[in-house]
Order: sequence, then C-alpha cells, then structure tokens
Amino acid sequence: MNTVALAVTDGMLHFELSMAYEVFGTAPAGLTEPWYDLAVCGPAAVRAGLFRLEPDHGLDGLVRAGTVIVPGWADVDTDPPADLVDAVRAAHEAGARVASLCTGAFVLAAAGLLDGRRATTHWAHTRDLADRYPRIEVDPDVLYVDNGSVLTSAGKAAALDLCLHLVRRDRGSSIANAVARRLVVPPHRDGGQAQFVTTPVPAPGHHPLAALLPWVLARLDQPLTVEDLARQARMSSRHLGRHFRSATGTTPLQWLLTQRIRRAQELLETTGDSVDSIARATGMGTATTLRRHFNRTVGVPPDTYRRTFRARTLPGRND
Repeated sequence: MNTVALAVTDGMLHFELSMAYEVFGTAPAGLTEPWYDLAVCGPAAVRAGLFRLEPDHGLDGLVRAGTVIVPGWADVDTDPPADLVDAVRAAHEAGARVASLCTGAFVLAAAGLLDGRRATTHWAHTRDLADRYPRIEVDPDVLYVDNGSVLTSAGKAAALDLCLHLVRRDRGSSIANAVARRLVVPPHRDGGQAQFVTTPVPAPGHHPLAALLPWVLARLDQPLTVEDLARQARMSSRHLGRHFRSATGTTPLQWLLTQRIRRAQELLETTGDSVDSIARATGMGTATTLRRHFNRTVGVPPDTYRRTFRARTLPGRND
C-alpha cells in the first residue's frame, strides 16, 4: 500500500484532490521510515476547476499502485470518462485498494466496485447515487465507509477524515495524529454527516403551512402534538400530514423533532446552558430524552457536539 496514485481527469474537484496530495505527498516531520510514493495519474494535462494539472503518469499507472484515490467528480449528472472508469476497475482487479473522496463515489459506482457494498458520498448527492445505482447500500449519515479494499467518503472535509483513516490503517495512530497536527485538524471526528445536513424547510412561495411553521418555531419549548398543529392550521390531522409531506418531505412529528434538535444544536454552540436546561428549552423535557434523540439524529452526544462546534468558552453552566 506504500504507492498511492491519484486518479485525475477533467472535471475533478480541486479541493479533495489537494487534500489527498497534502496527506500522502508530505511526510510528517521527524519520520525516519519511508513515506508514501505518490503518483498523479491522468490521460494528459487536465483542468480541475480553474487549475491546470500535469499528471506524472497516464491512467495506466493506476494498475501499479497499492492505493488508488479518486477525488470528487464535479458533475454527477454526467457519466465519468470511460477510460477513467476502466482504469480504476483494472487497478482494483490487480489488487489495489480504491478510495473515493466525496462524489468520486460515482466513479467507483460506474466501475461496479460498489455493487452489493455499503457506501457514502456528499449528503446532497446520496439520493442520486442510490437512485442511479440501486445495488449499492447508500448510507447518508456517515463520514466514510471502509469495506477493506473499497472505501468511500462523504463530502469535502470528510475526505480528509478518510485520508487520515487510511494513514491510521497503514502506519498507526501516532503517525496519523502527527499528520493531523501538521494540518491543524482533529485526528478523528465523531459522528456523521447528520451534523452538517441542512434542516428540511418548505419550498419558497405561498403554501398552507406558511403561517403554521413560524408559530411552531416560537413554541418549541412546549409539548406540541400533531393535533395541536392541525388545530392551529385549521385542518384535519390527515390533511396536515399531506401538506407537511409536500412542503418539507417529512411528517409533522419528524419535522418538529428536527426543529427541536436544531434548536438544541444552536444552544449547545452559543450558550453554556446545561443539557437539562436545553432539554426544557427545546420541549424535550429531560436531559435523558434529549440525549437519546440527539444521539440518534446527529450521531454524537450533546456534550461531544458542544466540544466540536462551540468556537469559544462561554460563561454559565456547562454540560
């Protein structure tokens, strides 16, 4: 696995490409053992956003690598180039470990490497991946998936999480931690993409819930029910459910829970209030209830989320 090849072609995302190059192309200070032998493989000079890149080798160089990294693919609505797909498939058949970063998963999917496997990609494109390749078990809630010889990551910063995970697998935690320190990032992040997914909101324009949703958001500290919402909207619970599904893509209770969790996230980020206090302020009642729903929805406990996202120490009680 000491030889790492970056598979590049026109249309790659330069952010993920640069992160992989930084991790595998530069050894930590003071390391005495050999670092990765990094190669950039592409058909010719390629464009990555506004940048022009000169590969070291052709795509046929992938087959000689121990690890192949496929950066993000910019336009997921178009098929990736056939020569890239064929080269990635050939490298895997030759024994290479293949990892995709962000939407690079669409290249691995086109090569058939994800069939029957669990995989992920940027949360905004997980539905596209699942619809286009139904044989893949798409998990939208994780930062990366390790299937041994095939790995996939979620979007942007999660690509760095996967790169550090590969270093940890190959060289151990102390070396991976040294790389993370050089890059000034956490060596490991808890949780999954659910921490970063945008809360579902209704489409803009006039809709039957236009007045109801602000009313609910102003009363998240209260024990609201579907019947309470239906009464306020002056419609039956069944009609309310249909309008919610149309406007938000989810049920009234799920939308309400999501708003409570989002409010809890804001309070954890911006206040020093205790978890008990935040549970009351978000209508969860008790800290136990908040922790259960928060952990299931976000993927980490409230105190872990607070440590990760709160930018500075605030006065007041901490969890």
